[in-house]
Amino acid sequence: MTLAGSRDLRRYSRHLLIPEIGLAGQERLASSRALVIGAGGLGAPVLAYLAAAGVGRIGVLDDDSVDESNLQRQILFEHADIGRPKATVAAERLQALNPQITIDALQVRFDASNARDLVRLYDVVIDCSDRFTTRYCASDACSLEKKIEIFAAIFRFDGQVTRFDPDGPCYRCLFPYAPEPGSVPTCAEGGVLGVLPGIVGAWQASEALKALLQIGEPLRGRLLLVDALAARTREVRFARDPDCIRCGDRPTLFDPVDAHDDESTASIAGIAEVAPEELDAALRDALLLDVREPHEAVLGVIPGAVHIPASQLEARMHELDSAKRYIVACRVGVRSRWAIARLRDAGFQRVAHLEGGLLRYAALDAGFEFF
Repeated sequence: MTLAGSRDLRRYSRHLLIPEIGLAGQERLASSRALVIGAGGLGAPVLAYLAAAGVGRIGVLDDDSVDESNLQRQILFEHADIGRPKATVAAERLQALNPQITIDALQVRFDASNARDLVRLYDVVIDCSDRFTTRYCASDACSLEKKIEIFAAIFRFDGQVTRFDPDGPCYRCLFPYAPEPGSVPTCAEGGVLGVLPGIVGAWQASEALKALLQIGEPLRGRLLLVDALAARTREVRFARDPDCIRCGDRPTLFDPVDAHDDESTASIAGIAEVAPEELDAALRDALLLDVREPHEAVLGVIPGAVHIPASQLEARMHELDSAKRYIVACRVGVRSRWAIARLRDAGFQRVAHLEGGLLRYAALDAGFEFF
């Protein structure tokens, strides 16, 4: 693909002035294809900058819809978009930003069944997801399909960015094992500074453009750590793990897999699920066990609930009566699953799980002030 004429030259004039880019580099961008997994906090700035830079084809992959809680940081969306598919809305915004490029709105869940087919279509993959399952799956697919991957993650005030090349090291070299379900809080549970995705996402976009332009020193084997609260960055170097099951000397993984993650929605065998709309009735003969941390509980409580934070559950389990029935709940239904597993191990049988957590319950009960 070549730039069409004076309009293109004017649009990208600030790129054309840079010796490392110039006309040849801008034409390279116009012929490039980038897949962005996740159109949320990180994905929003990444997508905007790639589109503005003139990357010729951009895949926007997200199966979620816009929620009001997204608007604090996901800058591609506005209030009127609540309830609409993120991929569709993002594609509209990007096309309006740059009508000269092509946007693929992919409203699907990225998993082992489609990972390689999707990754194969693009030159670089930018992982802006917030699920460990997706992160491992994306890394596996990129390694197998010989694609460059730009990875980032955020939580509260902290972020991390790196680049994985086809010849390693890969994500599994850096994090060999997925954390146990419920052991790592999500942004939905722990929060994130609204501006942090913009800071970290800009680094991701920069690494993606460098990869497509084949310029600069990449973050290969270097994990950039961003501390927005302290206004500091530092770097951790890592190498290919010769024992890595994907890119090591004797690999055993030859297809992407859906590793368990801290947002797994798989049901716990033998445990009843209580729908949010059924909670009030269920509490007539049961107690609510709220396992949110203290800083979360101040945002709203249900009268009569038993409050034992997940981090203290094992030490305080003696405070519970195994003869009573408990409905276990947290903010979004992640740590409550972990808590139920621990309760079952301790012999508690009369336990049920609040599906979707207290956040989903709050959306149904106008009288319950919870954020």
